[in-house]
Amino acid sequence: MKTLIAYSSKTGNTRKVGEAILKAFPKGELRDISDVEHLDYDLIITGTWIDKGTADTKALKFIETIKGKKTAYFFTLGAYPDSQHAMDCITAIDKLFTDNENELAGHFHCQGAIDPKLISWMSELPSEHPHSPNPERLKRWEDAANHPDQNDFDTAEKTFKEILTGL
Repeated sequence: MKTLIAYSSKTGNTRKVGEAILKAFPKGELRDISDVEHLDYDLIITGTWIDKGTADTKALKFIETIKGKKTAYFFTLGAYPDSQHAMDCITAIDKLFTDNENELAGHFHCQGAIDPKLISWMSELPSEHPHSPNPERLKRWEDAANHPDQNDFDTAEKTFKEILTGL
């Protein structure tokens, strides 16, 4: 099965997860979304980092070009992977693919380290701002700094091996 794993990565997290997923696809190709020249593949897997509850701008534009294909996706986010925010991201990204009449074979997501520039910006926010530092948020930022980790990579590879088996 000719497979493309195309990713958008700001801090390197999403690229690293894409590299782990590539192990599940012996004939797969891993490319930055900017380097994708065509969509002539049996399966297109898209990787994104989360920005404002959905795929980042670069990935959004790429996903818009995928129509009537067999697809899957993965993402990294600063929130906990079992959070309501993560579930809302799944719903939003599922819709991006299905609205273009793509067959969605599955997905994977995990926590990823947050861009230090974003943490710096949020650290300066006034306490009444919804993204200002508080003990819970500081703990999440600390936890996110350790991801993706080897367990995340192994789980991503396993998840996509299962997706491949189901195709």
